[in-house]
Amino acid sequence: MNDAAIDSALLSAEAEAAETRARQSHTRRTWLTRLGLIVLVAGLIYAAWYYLIGQNSVSTDNAYVGAEIAQITPLVAGAVIEVTVKDTQVVKAGDVLLRLDPANAAIAIAQAQADLAAARRKFRQAVAGNDALAAQVTSRTAMIAAARAQQAAAQAEFEKAAVDASRRQRLAASGAVSGEELTSARRALASARAALASASAGIAQAESNRVSAKGELAASAALTSGSTEATDPAVMAAMAKLQSAQLDYERTTIRAPIAGIITRRQVQLGQRVTQGQPVMNIVPTTQVYIDANFKERQLRGVRPGMPATVTADLYGSSVVYHGKVAGIGGGTGASMAMIPAQNATGNWIKVVQRLPVRIELDPKELAAHPLRLGLSTEVEIDITGH
Repeated sequence: MNDAAIDSALLSAEAEAAETRARQSHTRRTWLTRLGLIVLVAGLIYAAWYYLIGQNSVSTDNAYVGAEIAQITPLVAGAVIEVTVKDTQVVKAGDVLLRLDPANAAIAIAQAQADLAAARRKFRQAVAGNDALAAQVTSRTAMIAAARAQQAAAQAEFEKAAVDASRRQRLAASGAVSGEELTSARRALASARAALASASAGIAQAESNRVSAKGELAASAALTSGSTEATDPAVMAAMAKLQSAQLDYERTTIRAPIAGIITRRQVQLGQRVTQGQPVMNIVPTTQVYIDANFKERQLRGVRPGMPATVTADLYGSSVVYHGKVAGIGGGTGASMAMIPAQNATGNWIKVVQRLPVRIELDPKELAAHPLRLGLSTEVEIDITGH
Protein backbone atom coordinates (compact mmCIF):
# COMPACT_ATOMS: atom_id res chain seq x y z
CA MET A 1 0.00 0.00 0.00
CA ASN A 2 1.37 3.35 -1.01
CA ASP A 3 1.50 6.48 1.08
CA ALA A 4 -1.57 8.04 -0.60
CA ALA A 5 -3.74 5.12 0.33
CA ILE A 6 -2.55 5.24 3.89
CA ASP A 7 -3.25 8.96 4.17
CA SER A 8 -6.70 8.43 2.70
CA ALA A 9 -7.47 5.69 5.24
CA LEU A 10 -6.29 7.86 8.11
CA LEU A 11 -8.43 10.75 6.95
CA SER A 12 -11.43 8.46 6.68
CA ALA A 13 -10.89 7.10 10.19
CA GLU A 14 -10.54 10.57 11.62
CA ALA A 15 -13.72 11.63 9.87
CA GLU A 16 -15.62 8.65 11.28
CA ALA A 17 -14.28 9.36 14.81
CA ALA A 18 -15.30 13.01 14.55
CA GLU A 19 -18.73 11.99 13.32
CA THR A 20 -19.06 9.51 16.20
CA ARG A 21 -18.04 12.18 18.72
CA ALA A 22 -20.50 14.56 17.18
CA ARG A 23 -23.30 11.99 17.43
CA GLN A 24 -22.39 11.22 21.07
CA SER A 25 -22.26 14.90 21.95
CA HIS A 26 -25.62 15.44 20.30
CA THR A 27 -27.08 12.45 22.15
CA ARG A 28 -25.67 13.70 25.46
CA ARG A 29 -27.10 17.16 24.89
CA THR A 30 -30.44 15.62 23.98
CA TRP A 31 -30.58 13.52 27.19
CA LEU A 32 -29.41 16.42 29.32
CA THR A 33 -32.07 18.57 27.76
CA ARG A 34 -34.68 15.91 28.40
CA LEU A 35 -33.46 15.43 31.98
CA GLY A 36 -33.57 19.18 32.54
CA LEU A 37 -37.08 19.30 31.14
CA ILE A 38 -38.12 16.40 33.40
CA VAL A 39 -36.62 18.10 36.47
CA LEU A 40 -38.26 21.37 35.48
CA VAL A 41 -41.64 19.70 34.98
CA ALA A 42 -41.28 17.82 38.27
CA GLY A 43 -40.36 21.06 40.00
CA LEU A 44 -43.35 22.80 38.47
CA ILE A 45 -45.62 19.93 39.47
CA TYR A 46 -44.27 19.97 43.02
CA ALA A 47 -44.60 23.76 43.17
CA ALA A 48 -48.15 23.53 41.90
CA TRP A 49 -48.95 20.72 44.38
CA TYR A 50 -47.39 22.62 47.28
CA TYR A 51 -49.17 25.83 46.34
CA LEU A 52 -52.54 24.16 45.85
CA ILE A 53 -52.38 21.31 48.37
CA GLY A 54 -49.09 20.82 50.23
CA GLN A 55 -49.02 24.13 52.06
CA ASN A 56 -52.54 23.46 53.34
CA SER A 57 -51.52 20.51 55.48
CA VAL A 58 -48.74 19.21 57.69
CA SER A 59 -47.91 15.57 58.27
CA THR A 60 -45.63 13.35 60.30
CA ASP A 61 -44.95 9.66 60.75
CA ASN A 62 -43.67 10.25 64.30
CA ALA A 63 -47.06 9.45 65.75
CA TYR A 64 -48.20 6.68 68.07
CA VAL A 65 -51.40 5.38 69.61
CA GLY A 66 -52.02 6.42 73.22
CA ALA A 67 -54.74 5.68 75.75
CA GLU A 68 -55.78 6.42 79.33
CA ILE A 69 -54.75 3.13 80.93
CA ALA A 70 -56.75 1.95 83.94
CA GLN A 71 -54.42 0.67 86.65
CA ILE A 72 -56.12 -1.89 88.88
CA THR A 73 -55.14 -1.62 92.56
CA PRO A 74 -56.98 -3.22 95.52
CA LEU A 75 -58.59 -0.78 97.94
CA VAL A 76 -58.28 -3.31 100.77
CA ALA A 77 -55.56 -5.78 101.70
CA GLY A 78 -56.10 -9.51 101.60
CA ALA A 79 -55.19 -12.88 100.17
CA VAL A 80 -56.20 -13.59 96.57
CA ILE A 81 -58.63 -16.53 96.42
CA GLU A 82 -59.60 -16.25 92.74
CA VAL A 83 -58.19 -14.67 89.56
CA THR A 84 -60.67 -14.71 86.68
CA VAL A 85 -58.67 -13.01 83.90
CA LYS A 86 -55.36 -13.32 82.09
CA ASP A 87 -53.21 -11.17 79.85
CA THR A 88 -54.70 -10.25 76.42
CA GLN A 89 -58.21 -11.10 77.65
CA VAL A 90 -60.96 -8.71 76.60
CA VAL A 91 -63.19 -7.57 79.48
CA LYS A 92 -66.25 -5.38 79.81
CA ALA A 93 -66.87 -2.74 82.45
CA GLY A 94 -68.09 -4.47 85.61
CA ASP A 95 -66.52 -7.86 84.90
CA VAL A 96 -64.95 -9.58 87.92
CA LEU A 97 -61.15 -9.51 87.74
CA LEU A 98 -60.20 -11.14 91.05
CA ARG A 99 -61.52 -11.84 94.52
CA LEU A 100 -59.86 -11.43 97.92
CA ASP A 101 -60.56 -13.44 101.06
CA PRO A 102 -63.66 -11.75 102.62
CA ALA A 103 -63.45 -13.40 106.08
CA ASN A 104 -62.00 -10.39 107.91
CA ALA A 105 -64.45 -8.06 106.19
CA ALA A 106 -67.38 -10.30 107.22
CA ILE A 107 -66.22 -10.23 110.86
CA ALA A 108 -65.94 -6.44 110.71
CA ILE A 109 -69.53 -6.26 109.42
CA ALA A 110 -70.76 -8.44 112.31
CA GLN A 111 -68.93 -6.25 114.84
CA ALA A 112 -70.32 -3.08 113.27
CA GLN A 113 -73.84 -4.51 113.35
CA ALA A 114 -73.45 -5.29 117.05
CA ASP A 115 -72.16 -1.76 117.72
CA LEU A 116 -75.12 -0.30 115.86
CA ALA A 117 -77.59 -2.39 117.87
CA ALA A 118 -75.89 -1.29 121.11
CA ALA A 119 -76.07 2.38 120.06
CA ARG A 120 -79.78 2.07 119.25
CA ARG A 121 -80.46 0.39 122.58
CA LYS A 122 -78.51 3.07 124.46
CA PHE A 123 -80.55 5.80 122.77
CA ARG A 124 -83.81 4.10 123.69
CA GLN A 125 -82.56 3.74 127.26
CA ALA A 126 -81.73 7.46 127.33
CA VAL A 127 -85.24 8.33 126.13
CA ALA A 128 -86.79 6.04 128.75
CA GLY A 129 -84.47 7.53 131.38
CA ASN A 130 -85.81 11.00 130.54
CA ASP A 131 -89.31 9.86 131.45
CA ALA A 132 -88.06 8.34 134.71
CA LEU A 133 -86.17 11.51 135.59
CA ALA A 134 -89.23 13.62 134.80
CA ALA A 135 -91.23 11.43 137.17
CA GLN A 136 -88.55 11.93 139.81
CA VAL A 137 -88.84 15.71 139.43
CA THR A 138 -92.60 15.42 139.93
CA SER A 139 -92.02 13.19 142.96
CA ARG A 140 -89.56 15.66 144.42
CA THR A 141 -92.11 18.45 143.98
CA ALA A 142 -94.69 16.39 145.86
CA MET A 143 -92.15 15.71 148.58
CA ILE A 144 -91.59 19.44 148.94
CA ALA A 145 -95.32 19.97 149.37
CA ALA A 146 -95.41 17.23 152.00
CA ALA A 147 -92.45 18.75 153.80
CA ARG A 148 -94.12 22.11 153.80
CA ALA A 149 -97.26 20.53 155.25
CA GLN A 150 -95.16 18.91 157.94
CA GLN A 151 -93.55 22.27 158.61
CA ALA A 152 -96.97 23.87 158.96
CA ALA A 153 -98.04 21.14 161.41
CA ALA A 154 -94.78 21.48 163.31
CA GLN A 155 -95.25 25.25 163.36
CA ALA A 156 -98.73 24.81 164.81
CA GLU A 157 -97.46 22.34 167.40
CA PHE A 158 -94.62 24.70 168.27
CA GLU A 159 -96.96 27.65 168.71
CA LYS A 160 -99.33 25.54 170.85
CA ALA A 161 -96.43 24.28 172.98
CA ALA A 162 -95.14 27.84 173.34
CA VAL A 163 -98.56 29.07 174.52
CA ASP A 164 -98.89 26.15 176.98
CA ALA A 165 -95.42 26.71 178.37
CA SER A 166 -96.04 30.46 178.75
CA ARG A 167 -99.37 29.89 180.54
CA ARG A 168 -97.87 27.37 182.93
CA GLN A 169 -94.93 29.67 183.52
CA ARG A 170 -97.32 32.41 184.67
CA LEU A 171 -99.41 30.01 186.81
CA ALA A 172 -96.34 28.46 188.40
CA ALA A 173 -95.64 31.73 190.25
CA SER A 174 -99.00 31.53 192.02
CA GLY A 175 -98.57 27.84 192.84
CA ALA A 176 -101.52 26.80 190.62
CA VAL A 177 -99.22 24.61 188.46
CA SER A 178 -96.79 22.19 189.86
CA GLY A 179 -93.16 22.21 188.92
CA GLU A 180 -93.54 18.88 187.18
CA GLU A 181 -96.23 20.24 184.84
CA LEU A 182 -94.04 23.27 184.07
CA THR A 183 -91.12 21.01 183.27
CA SER A 184 -93.33 18.85 181.05
CA ALA A 185 -94.57 21.95 179.17
CA ARG A 186 -91.04 23.14 178.62
CA ARG A 187 -90.03 19.71 177.26
CA ALA A 188 -93.00 19.79 174.92
CA LEU A 189 -91.94 23.22 173.70
CA ALA A 190 -88.37 22.07 173.06
CA SER A 191 -89.66 19.00 171.24
CA ALA A 192 -91.98 21.14 169.08
CA ARG A 193 -89.10 23.52 168.31
CA ALA A 194 -86.93 20.57 167.20
CA ALA A 195 -89.80 19.18 165.12
CA LEU A 196 -90.22 22.57 163.44
CA ALA A 197 -86.51 22.78 162.68
CA SER A 198 -86.58 19.25 161.31
CA ALA A 199 -89.58 20.10 159.12
CA SER A 200 -87.77 23.19 157.78
CA ALA A 201 -84.68 21.09 157.04
CA GLY A 202 -86.92 18.56 155.29
CA ILE A 203 -88.18 21.31 152.97
CA ALA A 204 -84.61 22.33 152.15
CA GLN A 205 -83.66 18.70 151.49
CA ALA A 206 -86.69 18.15 149.28
CA GLU A 207 -85.95 21.32 147.30
CA SER A 208 -82.32 20.26 146.89
CA ASN A 209 -83.43 16.81 145.67
CA ARG A 210 -85.75 18.46 143.15
CA VAL A 211 -82.92 20.68 141.83
CA SER A 212 -80.70 17.62 141.48
CA ALA A 213 -83.44 15.71 139.66
CA LYS A 214 -83.99 18.64 137.31
CA GLY A 215 -80.25 18.77 136.56
CA GLU A 216 -80.15 15.06 135.79
CA LEU A 217 -83.22 15.44 133.58
CA ALA A 218 -81.64 18.38 131.71
CA ALA A 219 -78.37 16.50 131.21
CA SER A 220 -80.18 13.43 129.95
CA ALA A 221 -82.50 15.47 127.74
CA ALA A 222 -79.51 17.26 126.18
CA LEU A 223 -78.29 13.89 124.88
CA THR A 224 -81.55 13.17 123.08
CA SER A 225 -82.98 16.65 122.43
CA GLY A 226 -83.79 17.22 118.76
CA SER A 227 -82.73 13.70 117.83
CA THR A 228 -84.50 10.55 116.84
CA GLU A 229 -83.13 7.07 116.94
CA ALA A 230 -82.03 7.46 113.31
CA THR A 231 -80.38 10.87 113.81
CA ASP A 232 -78.68 10.22 117.14
CA PRO A 233 -74.92 10.93 116.73
CA ALA A 234 -73.87 7.65 118.33
CA VAL A 235 -76.28 5.71 116.11
CA MET A 236 -75.10 7.60 113.02
CA ALA A 237 -71.44 6.87 113.88
CA ALA A 238 -72.24 3.19 114.31
CA MET A 239 -74.16 3.23 111.01
CA ALA A 240 -71.18 4.83 109.24
CA LYS A 241 -68.91 2.15 110.69
CA LEU A 242 -71.26 -0.53 109.39
CA GLN A 243 -71.36 1.05 105.93
CA SER A 244 -67.55 1.23 105.90
CA ALA A 245 -67.34 -2.46 106.80
CA GLN A 246 -69.86 -3.35 104.08
CA LEU A 247 -67.88 -1.27 101.57
CA ASP A 248 -64.67 -3.09 102.50
CA TYR A 249 -66.53 -6.37 102.00
CA GLU A 250 -67.69 -5.31 98.53
CA ARG A 251 -64.15 -4.22 97.68
CA THR A 252 -62.89 -7.76 98.16
CA THR A 253 -64.40 -8.37 94.72
CA ILE A 254 -62.42 -6.28 92.23
CA ARG A 255 -64.22 -5.41 88.98
CA ALA A 256 -63.14 -3.80 85.73
CA PRO A 257 -63.79 -0.03 85.77
CA ILE A 258 -63.69 0.20 81.96
CA ALA A 259 -63.86 -2.09 78.94
CA GLY A 260 -60.57 -3.06 77.38
CA ILE A 261 -57.76 -5.61 77.24
CA ILE A 262 -55.92 -7.00 80.27
CA THR A 263 -52.18 -6.26 80.24
CA ARG A 264 -49.33 -6.71 82.72
CA ARG A 265 -51.19 -9.01 85.11
CA GLN A 266 -48.96 -9.23 88.19
CA VAL A 267 -51.07 -11.21 90.64
CA GLN A 268 -51.31 -14.93 91.34
CA LEU A 269 -53.70 -17.14 93.26
CA GLY A 270 -52.86 -17.20 96.98
CA GLN A 271 -50.78 -14.02 96.84
CA ARG A 272 -51.39 -11.50 99.61
CA VAL A 273 -51.83 -8.05 98.15
CA THR A 274 -51.72 -4.74 99.97
CA GLN A 275 -53.88 -1.68 99.56
CA GLY A 276 -52.81 0.31 96.49
CA GLN A 277 -50.57 -2.44 95.05
CA PRO A 278 -50.79 -2.55 91.21
CA VAL A 279 -52.03 -5.97 90.09
CA MET A 280 -52.89 -5.41 86.40
CA ASN A 281 -53.75 -2.81 83.76
CA ILE A 282 -56.69 -2.44 81.40
CA VAL A 283 -56.04 -0.78 78.04
CA PRO A 284 -59.16 0.56 76.31
CA THR A 285 -59.46 -0.12 72.58
CA THR A 286 -62.32 2.22 71.72
CA GLN A 287 -61.10 5.25 73.66
CA VAL A 288 -57.60 5.67 72.26
CA TYR A 289 -56.01 8.79 70.79
CA ILE A 290 -52.97 9.68 68.73
CA ASP A 291 -49.97 11.61 69.99
CA ALA A 292 -48.31 13.04 66.88
CA ASN A 293 -44.90 14.68 67.36
CA PHE A 294 -44.63 17.54 64.86
CA LYS A 295 -41.58 19.66 64.19
CA GLU A 296 -41.84 23.09 65.71
CA ARG A 297 -41.95 24.83 62.33
CA GLN A 298 -44.88 22.67 61.26
CA LEU A 299 -47.08 23.99 64.05
CA ARG A 300 -47.34 27.60 62.92
CA GLY A 301 -50.83 27.13 61.56
CA VAL A 302 -52.05 24.22 63.70
CA ARG A 303 -54.96 25.02 66.02
CA PRO A 304 -57.24 22.85 68.20
CA GLY A 305 -60.32 21.66 66.32
CA MET A 306 -58.62 21.28 62.93
CA PRO A 307 -59.47 18.06 61.05
CA ALA A 308 -56.89 15.32 60.73
CA THR A 309 -56.56 11.98 58.98
CA VAL A 310 -54.66 9.04 60.40
CA THR A 311 -53.39 5.80 58.91
CA ALA A 312 -51.99 3.00 61.03
CA ASP A 313 -49.24 0.63 60.00
CA LEU A 314 -51.41 -2.17 61.39
CA TYR A 315 -54.04 -1.75 58.64
CA GLY A 316 -52.12 0.20 56.01
CA SER A 317 -53.41 3.00 53.82
CA SER A 318 -56.65 1.14 53.09
CA VAL A 319 -58.05 2.19 56.48
CA VAL A 320 -58.17 5.92 57.13
CA TYR A 321 -59.25 7.31 60.49
CA HIS A 322 -60.73 10.77 60.78
CA GLY A 323 -60.36 12.97 63.81
CA LYS A 324 -59.55 16.43 65.04
CA VAL A 325 -56.82 18.21 66.94
CA ALA A 326 -57.67 18.06 70.64
CA GLY A 327 -54.73 20.10 71.85
CA ILE A 328 -51.03 20.87 71.59
CA GLY A 329 -48.57 19.85 74.26
CA GLY A 330 -47.25 22.38 76.74
CA GLY A 331 -43.62 21.45 76.23
CA THR A 332 -41.23 19.48 74.05
CA GLY A 333 -40.13 15.98 74.90
CA ALA A 334 -36.64 17.23 75.74
CA SER A 335 -37.96 19.81 78.21
CA MET A 336 -40.18 17.21 79.90
CA ALA A 337 -37.44 14.61 80.22
CA MET A 338 -36.34 13.44 83.65
CA ILE A 339 -32.90 14.88 82.91
CA PRO A 340 -33.50 17.89 80.60
CA ALA A 341 -30.84 18.73 78.01
CA GLN A 342 -28.34 21.36 79.12
CA ASN A 343 -27.73 23.65 76.13
CA ALA A 344 -25.50 26.17 77.91
CA THR A 345 -22.32 24.50 76.68
CA GLY A 346 -19.66 25.43 74.18
CA ASN A 347 -20.32 22.50 71.86
CA TRP A 348 -24.03 23.18 71.47
CA ILE A 349 -25.69 22.02 68.25
CA LYS A 350 -29.21 23.10 67.38
CA VAL A 351 -31.67 20.21 67.22
CA VAL A 352 -35.12 20.64 65.73
CA GLN A 353 -37.61 20.16 68.56
CA ARG A 354 -40.95 18.42 68.37
CA LEU A 355 -44.20 19.10 70.21
CA PRO A 356 -46.85 16.46 70.82
CA VAL A 357 -50.23 17.13 69.22
CA ARG A 358 -53.14 15.03 70.45
CA ILE A 359 -55.59 13.76 67.84
CA GLU A 360 -59.01 12.46 68.90
CA LEU A 361 -60.43 9.82 66.56
CA ASP A 362 -63.95 8.94 65.49
CA PRO A 363 -65.29 6.30 67.97
CA LYS A 364 -67.25 4.53 65.23
CA GLU A 365 -64.14 4.09 63.11
CA LEU A 366 -62.23 2.84 66.17
CA ALA A 367 -64.97 0.32 66.90
CA ALA A 368 -64.74 -0.97 63.32
CA HIS A 369 -60.92 -1.12 63.33
CA PRO A 370 -59.58 -1.21 66.93
CA LEU A 371 -56.08 0.06 67.63
CA ARG A 372 -53.61 -1.02 70.28
CA LEU A 373 -51.51 1.12 72.57
CA GLY A 374 -48.15 2.18 71.10
CA LEU A 375 -48.85 1.35 67.44
CA SER A 376 -47.17 3.50 64.76
CA THR A 377 -49.31 5.82 62.67
CA GLU A 378 -49.05 8.60 60.14
CA VAL A 379 -50.96 11.82 60.74
CA GLU A 380 -51.93 14.64 58.38
CA ILE A 381 -53.58 17.80 59.64
CA ASP A 382 -55.55 20.08 57.34
CA ILE A 383 -54.46 23.51 58.57
CA THR A 384 -57.14 25.24 56.46
CA GLY A 385 -59.94 23.46 58.34
CA HIS A 386 -61.65 24.68 61.49
